[in-house]
Amino acid sequence: MRASIPEPKVGDLIEIFRPFYRHWAIYVGDGYVVHLAPPSEMAGAGAASIMSTLTEKAVVKKELLDDVVGRDRYQVNNKHDDKYSPLPPSKIVQRAEQLVGQELPYSLPCENCEHFVNELRYGVARSDQSPFAISAQVRPSYFVNAELSATWESRQLFSRSLMRSRPYKRLSWL
Repeated sequence: MRASIPEPKVGDLIEIFRPFYRHWAIYVGDGYVVHLAPPSEMAGAGAASIMSTLTEKAVVKKELLDDVVGRDRYQVNNKHDDKYSPLPPSKIVQRAEQLVGQELPYSLPCENCEHFVNELRYGVARSDQSPFAISAQVRPSYFVNAELSATWESRQLFSRSLMRSRPYKRLSWL
């Protein structure tokens, strides 16, 4: 049985300690969180959940905090409150609820679950656990108009397909 942890406040960032990485969610009240969940991201998946970092799409889910955490440990971690002003809790919940059920791009360096919750709380997408710690300045907000997001996603897909279509130059000494 888990030690008694005080209930988070609406808008709090929840850091969940998975094996090998941290999963992030945002508390929206009544025991529920909203989080960006790649297909294999789930409580109790153990080392298999690390595979969730290899996907390109994830779904925004609203689930009970206890179900998302499972047997893992978690804590409230509003670690950027000293740097950014949190949005009003009602605004955070409204923004989170609007995204529930949507499939969004997912990328470990620039569009992961930590970017997602920081954008909901502060309006700034950032992740301290991503390998490159890329912040919102290099990618559009989930909340910018859909046309800009679609344009950005199209550029990303074009860039990926271009990279795949280029023949690799064989090194002469091989």
